[in-house]
Amino acid sequence: MNKEIALGCMRIGNLSVDEAEELIICALENGIKLFDHADIYGNRRCEELFGEVLKRNPHIRDKMIIQSKCGIRRGYYDLSKDYIIKQVEESIRLLNCGYLDILMLHRPDALVDYEEVNEAFNYLYEKGLVKEFGVSNMNSIQIELYNKKLNHKMKYNQVQFSIVHSHMISEGLFVNMSDDESCGRSYGLIEYSMLKDIKLQAWSSVMASWSDGSFIDNPKYDKLNEKLSELANKYNVTKNAIAVSWILRHPANIVPIVGTTSKEHLKEMVKAKDVCLTKEEWYSLYLKAGHLLP
Repeated sequence: MNKEIALGCMRIGNLSVDEAEELIICALENGIKLFDHADIYGNRRCEELFGEVLKRNPHIRDKMIIQSKCGIRRGYYDLSKDYIIKQVEESIRLLNCGYLDILMLHRPDALVDYEEVNEAFNYLYEKGLVKEFGVSNMNSIQIELYNKKLNHKMKYNQVQFSIVHSHMISEGLFVNMSDDESCGRSYGLIEYSMLKDIKLQAWSSVMASWSDGSFIDNPKYDKLNEKLSELANKYNVTKNAIAVSWILRHPANIVPIVGTTSKEHLKEMVKAKDVCLTKEEWYSLYLKAGHLLP
């Protein structure tokens, strides 16, 4: 099983250049190659700061996979041709990276013109500005529609996924059941991604919800934290690392995106790659998070 972890750069905007440089170098030294950005992160300060680090260290660019996302505007979504191209060119300029390894469409646009997206992707690929394409927060039907209409296929999908926020797992277990867990929220997204060789990435890998925040040390999830502590002691890692290892254990080879700005926390979370939970442990965490089995 290929275990990969990405560094989410949504929160690096408040760091100094020196601090960001130390974090990025630390990530590379600990086997992280994928760095996740979006044009809206920190009002573009995150991309700008990352670019300042690359100016200092141009030799590390070839060791990286840099991705960014676009499509979210204030009050609406926009996947028009001109906007996609404009945002990508600006991301590349700020990141000082020469090109994006991966471009993702950040959210579904109900008014999307697939012809315009196709033209934008063709232009970006032919100009050498983007190597591969993907989406974020889209279901299997939406991806299938894009891949029918576009010359450059969607190879990645970034979605919210954690032990607590695991609807993709629940709907796969409660097939043809009347329970609420069987409700289709992703249209078989995990199975579809494995079938179509689409790489899933998990954002908010230790988050319960927007209202509850992280489930780590959260009293609302005391039973889950008790189990996390038990396994953390067994494997000599932190609870965060166990939570990330739960994602890595799935055969879909989902890539957890960790958004820490601390070198120490990053080193601790990377240890998740050395943990291989048993089936019993994996399901136990799922159940302790409040989920059910049919």
